[in-house]
Amino acid sequence: MAFLTSLILAAFAGYIGAWYFGAIEGNFALLLFLATVVTGIYWLAERFYFLPKRRRAAETLDASLAQRREELARQGITQVDKVDTTTRERLIMQPWWLDWTAGLFPVILAVFLLRSFLFEPFKIPSGSMMPTLLTGDLILVNKFTYGLRLPVINTKITEGTPPARGDVMVFRYPPKPSMDYIKRVVGVPGDEVAYLNKKLTINGQPISKDPVPDYFDEETMSYLKQYSENLGGKQHKLLNDDNRRAGLSEAEIMPFPNQENCRYSVEGVVCKVPPGHYFMMGDNRDNSLDSRYWGFVPDQNIVGRAFFVWMNFGNLKRIGGFQ
Repeated sequence: MAFLTSLILAAFAGYIGAWYFGAIEGNFALLLFLATVVTGIYWLAERFYFLPKRRRAAETLDASLAQRREELARQGITQVDKVDTTTRERLIMQPWWLDWTAGLFPVILAVFLLRSFLFEPFKIPSGSMMPTLLTGDLILVNKFTYGLRLPVINTKITEGTPPARGDVMVFRYPPKPSMDYIKRVVGVPGDEVAYLNKKLTINGQPISKDPVPDYFDEETMSYLKQYSENLGGKQHKLLNDDNRRAGLSEAEIMPFPNQENCRYSVEGVVCKVPPGHYFMMGDNRDNSLDSRYWGFVPDQNIVGRAFFVWMNFGNLKRIGGFQ
């Protein structure tokens, strides 16, 4: 068992190493699921086989020592050598290969359940959601609001509350589902979303966009136009870059399912959101690779609703909720 366990642990270490150095495309949800299953098997084996076996061996030792003392007593010998107590401790002690598997199972199971069904942490990798979220923000994502999903396969098992306009949502990037993206829900199924001349309209109704003081971007050391927008009853800020055009070129647009639902022009884009899909945009409107470029997010790609910054090591004032 020690040799087999060494091979299993080496396989996990090799997978993590290859993922870290970019040799393979890793899947943390799958890795955590496999770790839970493997350590769970070892935990069951320890609880119902290995531990009882070690206890029986210790009991056998105790019985043999008691019998020896009785025999010596019958012979009138009362002074007997004491058996080293470490002998019994070694019989009971959990071997290293169980300590590194069965011993870790409760912790791994707790992380697996917490991450899969309650809250999952994410790190913001870019500035596409500025000024709501900044690069380096560590956020929490609610995994049950939109319905519980089975880990790895992401199949919904409870309905939950459908995503609403204005929600900040984490989802699997449609062109590459192994990647997680975060954007704001702008259009829900059935909506007609128009973003023309940097003005957002939903179902023919313009979304309010009120100017507020310019935003200073510390990464580019420049000022950007900042506005306050009310989307679905959620007040949030967005950025516009006067140096970026509103429309997209054909080279910028990726082929995507239901692309016939969108019309592109020099002014921007108009899209009809198909059933079971969502139209997503970043708050940094002119610096966000979003649904305007790669299309709609299907319901099965949803991960959860982002709602809280729990840490930013460069700016502790970032900690708190957001809309």
